[in-house]
Formats: sequence, C-alpha cells, structure tokens
Amino acid sequence: MGVAVHLASFSGYLIPFGSILGPLIVWLMKRDEIAFVDTCGRNCLNFKLSLVVYVFISLILAFVGIGFILLGLIAIADIVLTIIAAMKASEGESYRYPLSIQFLKAR
Repeated sequence: MGVAVHLASFSGYLIPFGSILGPLIVWLMKRDEIAFVDTCGRNCLNFKLSLVVYVFISLILAFVGIGFILLGLIAIADIVLTIIAAMKASEGESYRYPLSIQFLKAR
C-alpha cells in the first residue's frame, strides 16, 4: 500500500489535482490501519504540496525567463523522485523526498 500512495500521484498527469488527490485518498483510507502507509502518505503529500508552491514560484519567475527552465526541472524531479520513493516503499523503506516542506508533521 505504501507503493500505491506514491504511484497514485501519477494520476496528476491525467486528472487536475490528481497528484494530490490520488495519494490523499489512499492515505486517508489506510493510514489508521497501516503505520507505513501513514508515513509514506505524509511524505508524499508534503512533497506534492511543496511542488505546488515551487510551480507557483516558477510561474512568477517565468516573466523573467528562468521560470520555464525551473518548470522543466520540477517536472523531471517529480517523476524521478516519485519512482525512487515507490521503489523504496516496495522494499519496505520510508523515503523522505528532498526539498520537501513539512506541511503534515509526523505523529
């Protein structure tokens, strides 16, 4: 289920706000039953919410020109780091995303 939390974020490429809603749904359904899902869900949601902040900053910087490069880097980092997190979760390890703002604190 930890892998499902991370991979559910790829729904954001098909559904608006799916990168947040997908992991949120899986996390809310299983967080009380499985502690590992709670940890994975918090880490994933913190990263995805951080990405939203970074995208807004990049959109503002797009008027200067550098924002377009940052948007590309954010998209690549999203895909690569989510795959790494899913692989770590499949091994039973909790992965803490780099540059993630801690909106949801650990219990």
